[in-house]
Amino acid sequence: MADTLTDAPVTLCDKGEFPGMVTEDGARWHYLDSGATAQKPRVVIDAMARALGEDYATVHRGVYSRSAQMTLGYEAARRTVSAFIGGTEDELVFTRGATEAMNLVAYSYPKKGRVLLSQLEHHSNIVPWQLAGWQVDVCPLTEDGRIDLNAAEKMLTPEHEIVAFAHVSNVLGSVLDAKRAADLAHAVGAKLLLDGCQAAPRLAVDVAAISCDFYAMSAHKMYGPTGIGALWGRKELLDAMPPWQGGGSMIDKVTFDSTTYAPPPQRFEAGTPAIAEALAFAVACDFIDGIGREDIEAHERALVGRLREELSRIQGTRVFGPEDSLGIVSFELPGVHPHDLGTILDEENVAIRAGHHCCQPLMDHLGVPGTARASFGVYSDETDIAALLRGINRTLKIFA
Repeated sequence: MADTLTDAPVTLCDKGEFPGMVTEDGARWHYLDSGATAQKPRVVIDAMARALGEDYATVHRGVYSRSAQMTLGYEAARRTVSAFIGGTEDELVFTRGATEAMNLVAYSYPKKGRVLLSQLEHHSNIVPWQLAGWQVDVCPLTEDGRIDLNAAEKMLTPEHEIVAFAHVSNVLGSVLDAKRAADLAHAVGAKLLLDGCQAAPRLAVDVAAISCDFYAMSAHKMYGPTGIGALWGRKELLDAMPPWQGGGSMIDKVTFDSTTYAPPPQRFEAGTPAIAEALAFAVACDFIDGIGREDIEAHERALVGRLREELSRIQGTRVFGPEDSLGIVSFELPGVHPHDLGTILDEENVAIRAGHHCCQPLMDHLGVPGTARASFGVYSDETDIAALLRGINRTLKIFA
């Protein structure tokens, strides 16, 4: 292991901004599971506390002043989150997360037909299409773990209504050429949905430049709260989609004979929304922009490159995904189950993910039951890699 891993680590922000980055006894916690969920900065936690405390009221219903103020704040949060990816407020639906966003499209898109997925998709971009009755086709991967768009071009037909790909793989860290994917989908009349869970926290996303049709993301992977995410969709597409859940707020007029519905995005937000979470989601977007997504991308690429280089020196270790993967490194140690590695690393105050990462078809493709996965965030630096490598060396000695 290179000594320079612990010399003057380059950081993007003060780790002290993240209360969760220490253990119960006050020791440094080397958190390398941001791909699953990111730690929360104080500004997000404080925004949640204010929204649940002195500012709290319901939205869209009350005629009293605090409710009106909270409604303004909620709709301002919608504008912020939509603008974060280059959209407008009437195109942004708040959902419980990216999973619900993709379910919404799978169930509510007016014409169900064939959907083209890829071999690396998360279960949340596989199961909803199956449950909603779509015919699923699967695009293969290139040898280094990218979605093979040359193969996709050959597979796509006018029967395909939707192409649904991960913008960044949650296992391999491979980055999709999203603009080309959009062009290929549109060439046969299909729409492109992007799973942006891993891209939104670390890439400068512009849905207009990409020309995608739907974009799904989750706040908790973006340093925001759990229980909320968003679906961005082109206005004309949302206008054509019927609601898929009924209740309050999403209606125009209700009688026992029939109901008419509100326009999007309200049409898809039945019931009392996650108010505090929406406000904190917007603060998280501002937090990311305050650091700068170009800087985040460069920082995480540098950390990935360093970790891949160090792992390649360990004989028998298998590192998955392309060399230029973003934010994520998945690997397999010789003779060590990922769960055993994760348990031993926990004793070293190092947190990684171990298992199939909700990507069982990808694990079958890779020929492994699961992988160990280190994923970075804005708080990650070389000291986290050094701690991970120390834990790996200890593990290898135990299993030698």
